[in-house]
Amino acid sequence: MTTTTQESENASLARRFVEAVESGATGERLAAFLHDDVEQLELPNRLFAEGARRDRAAILTSAEKGQHVLRSQRYEILNLVASGKHVAIEMAWRGELAVPIATKKPGDSLSGRFAFFLEIEDGRIRSMRNYDCYDPF
Repeated sequence: MTTTTQESENASLARRFVEAVESGATGERLAAFLHDDVEQLELPNRLFAEGARRDRAAILTSAEKGQHVLRSQRYEILNLVASGKHVAIEMAWRGELAVPIATKKPGDSLSGRFAFFLEIEDGRIRSMRNYDCYDPF
């Protein structure tokens, strides 16, 4: 496989992953994107002051929990760059709350700018670093 073909396939996988997360994918539908040995590092942010480190099982559990926190969410991909096995995605995000958070009540929106840095191995995400920058709330 040529580098250009690999990069194109990795970019496509990353876009499909974001679409799946946006649509609320859980269980096997989400697991299909994840390498068995995947590791996610979520850098500290407004919702996770200490950040978080998750393995495959914890990513899937977190997705299930997210179903109870958000009614819906939308990602707008602003930039996507693929180089070899790496993909960087910059996005604008908006989510409608299903539960109260801080001063927000159910039905209110949260928004922010996010960046995902993915490493793809064997056609699945092997590592993920998330930089979630929420707008003030």
